[in-house]
Amino acid sequence: MIIYKKFSFDSAHFLPNVPAGHKCGKIHGHTYFFTVFIEGDIIPELGWIIDYTDLKKGILPIIELLDHQLLNEVQGLENPTSEILTIWLWNRIKPIFPGLKRIELNETPSSGVIYEG
Repeated sequence: MIIYKKFSFDSAHFLPNVPAGHKCGKIHGHTYFFTVFIEGDIIPELGWIIDYTDLKKGILPIIELLDHQLLNEVQGLENPTSEILTIWLWNRIKPIFPGLKRIELNETPSSGVIYEG
């Protein structure tokens, strides 16, 4: 079974490796939305895979590293494309929640990344 929880944060970034004149080379911001999917068996005595409160408590410190930050200044995000940001999130969430199955990250309502490790 897979459960999920949605989160969001606001950050600015620029993409240093795009061609000269590309609009994403300038500092700009996004409200990022991401969904964390956790796979596991139901704990019979509790009736769930994981308590959503525990999931939220584990994710919020990671969000605090990104929220209202210039992502390019966050260690490991010097070239903060959505793809690299999704891998960065995965590498911080997976040790906390081994059942992590998937992350979906949207930088706009119509564009995003799905990563499954």
